Formats: sequence, structure tokens, C-alpha cells
Amino acid sequence: MKVLGISGSMRKEGNTTQLIRLVLERCESAGIKTIFISLAGKKILPCLGCEECKEKKWCIIENDDWGDVMERVLECEVLVIGSPTYYYDVCGHLKNFIDRTYSLYHDRKLSGRKGVAIAVQASKGANRTIQTLEGFLSTHEFSSLGWVKGTGYKAGDVLKDKDAVLKAQKIGDKIVRLLKPHHD
Repeated sequence: MKVLGISGSMRKEGNTTQLIRLVLERCESAGIKTIFISLAGKKILPCLGCEECKEKKWCIIENDDWGDVMERVLECEVLVIGSPTYYYDVCGHLKNFIDRTYSLYHDRKLSGRKGVAIAVQASKGANRTIQTLEGFLSTHEFSSLGWVKGTGYKAGDVLKDKDAVLKAQKIGDKIVRLLKPHHD
């Protein structure tokens, strides 16, 4: 799989999912393999801060869904990661997921990939959400392909945000150009 979309939203088909899917649809229509994962309904425990991952080279917590999702991240070339904005930042469920990637930081296991940050706000706060997501991507040495901020509250509202829709489509096209270069 080349492009992986992860939605941290607890709303399985909410606005964050819809913006991520817009990016993935552009890739799929060009024949690029994509996978979408929603963290809704998945058990993602918080980091324990135990530092045992430095020796193990993987998070020691094994009784949740983090490892299965992270295996998919390790397989992708491009990660499109999104969150709804909760109190001017990423939602807690996605923050747990991100914090646990510390276990991969020591050996730079995620470096060399490309990344896209997506945030959805009800009315404001998405700037900080984007900063957190870009901080995660930058720390793990992803090359940024851009970001999308959308506004919407009820499921589907974000599709009325024409700027966000257009930007998501343009980033999808950018990924296509990167992964499927045209030769004349």
C-alpha cells in the first residue's frame, strides 16, 4: 500500500474521515493503492512513559490496537493523518496514538515517508491541531506534502467548506504526481 489515511476521530464517518477520503479518492482514481483506518472503536492506550521502548524498539503495550495500526504506517509511503479539533488541539484518542510512536523515534523507523496533516474545526482552533500533527510528522522526519483545515460540525458539513474540499483534492493530485510520475 502506498497511501494510508488515518482518522483519529471517534466519529467513524465524520468530517475528518470525509476530508481524508477526498485525498485518498484522488489517489485511487489514478490507480494508487490506498487504505483507510478509522481509530473510532479501536482501543489505543496512552503511553506509560516507561522508556522500555528504547530497548525493545517497539511500544511494550500489547493489549490494544496500536501495534496493528502502526504496522500499516510502517508499510506506507504517504501518511494522511487527521483529527477533529478538541479544545484547540488533536483529540485525545489520536494523541495517545501519536505519543506511543515515541517507541519508534529512537531508531527513526518512520523517517523517509511523506505526510499530510488534516484538521477539522467546528468554528476555530484548527491551526493548533495542524501544528500538533505537523510536529508529529516533522519529529519522525516525514516530508510534508501540506495540510488541510476544514470547518464543519455535523457529519458532512465539511463538504460545504469549498476551500477545504479543493485543497484536499489538490493534495491528492500532488500525491499522484509524486507517486505516479508522468513520462512523455
